[in-house]
Amino acid sequence: MNNSPAIRQYAIVTGNYWAFTLTDGALRMLVVLHFHQLGYSPLAIAGLFLFYELFGVITNLLGGYLGARIGLNRTMNIGLGLQVVALAMLTLPSQWLTVPLVMASQALSGIAKDLNKMSAKSSIKQLVAADNQSRLFTWVALLTGSKNALKGVGFFLGGTLLAAFGFTQAIVLMATLLALVWVLGLLVLTQDLGKAKNKPKFGDVFSKSRALNFLSAARLFLFGARDIWFVVALPVFLTSHLGWDFWQTGGFLASWIIGYGLVQSVAPHILRTKTRATPGGSAAVVWASLLALVTTLLAAALSISGSASYVLIIGLLVFGVVFAINSSLHSYLIVSYANNDGVSLDVGFYYMANALGRLVGTLLSGYLYQQGGLTLCLWGSLVFLLLVVGLSIGLPKESISEETR
Repeated sequence: MNNSPAIRQYAIVTGNYWAFTLTDGALRMLVVLHFHQLGYSPLAIAGLFLFYELFGVITNLLGGYLGARIGLNRTMNIGLGLQVVALAMLTLPSQWLTVPLVMASQALSGIAKDLNKMSAKSSIKQLVAADNQSRLFTWVALLTGSKNALKGVGFFLGGTLLAAFGFTQAIVLMATLLALVWVLGLLVLTQDLGKAKNKPKFGDVFSKSRALNFLSAARLFLFGARDIWFVVALPVFLTSHLGWDFWQTGGFLASWIIGYGLVQSVAPHILRTKTRATPGGSAAVVWASLLALVTTLLAAALSISGSASYVLIIGLLVFGVVFAINSSLHSYLIVSYANNDGVSLDVGFYYMANALGRLVGTLLSGYLYQQGGLTLCLWGSLVFLLLVVGLSIGLPKESISEETR
């Protein structure tokens, strides 16, 4: 490890990332449930998040470049400030809360979220020795898993706040708390973590690494496969077809995300049950194939079963465990593949692909649900997962520490 001041700075970055994650998860649930309650169609609700995901793509591409030039702590502070503004926009009177305004707010929130994620994920590369890939895997898994567990808490928080206070008051409360975190970050974060020694050119944002390009493409379809059924289709299905209220829907989605995050955190232990070596591309192929199998069984069971709630709960629990291991493995591989100098460039490019997958998945979630319900969304997810398997075959077979850079 590097010196303790750097570790303390990273701990502050991580804490800010956690605080942001709570508001991000809560805001997503608030918007989905509130606008469904107002009578918006699933596709229209998906459209509200169009700019959130689109600007996430742009932010990851440009944010990595920005972080390498001005420092990751500055990009973190910029992200927190933008999220406060995005939340404040939604506190306007209901007659002013038009679709374009909500989409603009979500655009700012998308920029903010990916600046925060890029900053936190890139920072960890600076704190782990290049020859200690096992520790790198553990730290990345803990960061990613804890973030997703907190996002699940945010889902539950969103449903709870909506039921208890209503939309506007819930947004005001979140904006106030996050503003306090933002001010603290401005006061205590230094400005040099993650700066590249050699100032990168703009063209450097595009990866020249074959392994990183294959991994980025696989990540695109992996998260697209999840969001096709998870973002819009599932919460709408739970409320409209199963008759769940806001507390139940928010609670179930929160529990799923929390469990998913906990599995991510222990993924290194799961993947090392038979060997102490850090995983490579071969493991990515195996786990992507297993996720495709789980999705096939879930879609087929939902097609023929009359007990939709039972099939969903069991199937989504299994899906969540396998998906969490895939996600944690990918998160380790990108940090491992990334160059140490200007790490945010490679991480930003990778998470650009991640954001593009969420964008496509979000839009397909609304469209496919309107066309054929949740079952069609799951079959669409399977198509994406088969592409993940094919792309994973192109990754280096062994751990990057055993490859020649």
